[in-house]
Amino acid sequence: HLSDDKGAQLLAAIEEYERICVSRATVASYLSLSYDTQLHNDGLKKRKGQVSQQQSAVMGDFLEWFTLDLAALPQEKIKELIESTPDLSTKYQAFLDDIQRSQPHDLSKEVERALTVRSPYSGTRPLVSFLDKELSLMKFDIPTHNEPINMEVLLSQLSSSKDATVRAACLKSLNDGLGNTSTARVAALSLSAVAGSWLIENQERQYSGLRSRRNLSNNCPDAVVDSLLKAVRSVGVTYCKRYYAMKKTILQQTQGLDTFRWSDRNAPMDIQTANRDETKTAEGKISWGQAVSMVESGYRKFSPKMADMFVEMVKEERIDVPAADGKKGGAYCSGVVPGIGPFQLLNFDGTQHDVSTLAHESGHACHDILAYKQGYLQYHPPLTLAETASIFGEMIVFRDLLALAQEDPRERLTLLMSKIDDVINSVVRQCSFDRFEELAHTARDKGELSVEELNGAWSQAMVEYYGTPARDGGDSPFDDYDDTAYLWSYVPHFHHVPFYVYSYAFADLVVGSLYNSFQKNPDGFEERLLDLLSAGGTRDFATALAPFGLDPTSPSFWEEALEAHLGALMQEAETIATELGYSGSK
Repeated sequence: HLSDDKGAQLLAAIEEYERICVSRATVASYLSLSYDTQLHNDGLKKRKGQVSQQQSAVMGDFLEWFTLDLAALPQEKIKELIESTPDLSTKYQAFLDDIQRSQPHDLSKEVERALTVRSPYSGTRPLVSFLDKELSLMKFDIPTHNEPINMEVLLSQLSSSKDATVRAACLKSLNDGLGNTSTARVAALSLSAVAGSWLIENQERQYSGLRSRRNLSNNCPDAVVDSLLKAVRSVGVTYCKRYYAMKKTILQQTQGLDTFRWSDRNAPMDIQTANRDETKTAEGKISWGQAVSMVESGYRKFSPKMADMFVEMVKEERIDVPAADGKKGGAYCSGVVPGIGPFQLLNFDGTQHDVSTLAHESGHACHDILAYKQGYLQYHPPLTLAETASIFGEMIVFRDLLALAQEDPRERLTLLMSKIDDVINSVVRQCSFDRFEELAHTARDKGELSVEELNGAWSQAMVEYYGTPARDGGDSPFDDYDDTAYLWSYVPHFHHVPFYVYSYAFADLVVGSLYNSFQKNPDGFEERLLDLLSAGGTRDFATALAPFGLDPTSPSFWEEALEAHLGALMQEAETIATELGYSGSK
């Protein structure tokens, strides 16, 4: 029981709660990071699961009540306590606000405890973990390798090969491997469980829409997210089709492409440059040392402070680099807890995309370091801002490379098209993922999801965002969508964080607008951005972006952001392509 004049008592309780959470997160993060680099280690998997079960029991039995009681405190009482103990507001205002916002959706203490204690046993976690392991163990045969390769190397080949037949073989091997084994069935079972859990909790917790639960955790109104998705579905899709039409034309003239397939979507441009590329090894790959230098150079020209953070992370060996067997796919940065993190997991294979990924994840790491001063309970930014530093990191490295290519239009076009590939993947493709999730979660209300249903939802989302294939008389630049039916089954976000993917589009367009702001008014911009990042989770997106003159709550913001960001890149690329004589380019 909390007496009316005991604000100090509440402050001490929150500080103790935070210390307990830090201890819990430290242990869990250590086991999780260790396991993600050795998914074949069944002993470690068992230990990780055992600790997860113990921690969930402790949380349910001894800690769940605290946040529920805190959320149930009347606003007037919170205000009185803050007046008597101002440090409550100084140290934990954002935490208190988050807890209070969730209160209308909290269930009874008994139910919340049961959900927490049971989650390692009967929740979605075991299924999702099993799928992660299955994906990490997959092997694929492709013509360029004598031995079977893992998925990360396959995906690297798919996006980096300048040979259309190799790209097509990679995509077919990936799709067949997912569909002709148990993987797609396991993915369908996992996604069905995730969507079912999401559905029933939405109903029980009385959220108004499919995304409302995620939006609330992002402190972002449903209307803002709906406006983003609407703009991408219209303006973004138009640019997307226009870009791939240009890319198709250039690939036909530079690589002799007959059919523009889905495997050609991320194909690198084979445009001869005037100067030899000194960043590539004899095998045409970028070395790790060269990648580090490229990222440091880009960071340093914009923010020496962020560059120093990046160099320190490399020196301290906080980055697990190679694309090794038995390692979790993709890339991520784990903040762990203040004073211990951050750490990065990469699957580096020497491509230009891998350099962008290093810049991206290092942006996350810088964000974590800057925000650690907010404490464990408040350093995590909302998802709508969580990708800001990471995508800005990519942007500054890209702009640095683009400036170096000022006198070489071929190299400049190559860089521009690579960047447009990234923007479309972050904006249009991620929103198409969101649409797939919407279709899958809606169908889950009618029963367990089958592989065939999910294949259909995937195909529908592709047509809605990329058009009907030209082979079928449609408006898509792509001639066909062969070998794509099962690609939904290896996207991890669908299972780990439902309806997370729109945050990539949100951040990419916000960063585009931020960069335009920087170009127009560079004075003091670095300080303003570092201040935004240092705030962690203590500011909502509208408050955080106001110093830059940006208002994402405006109905016109997203369309204007698409025009200024993607539209500007497209215009420059089309101009150069026309000057170089690629007929059909605008």
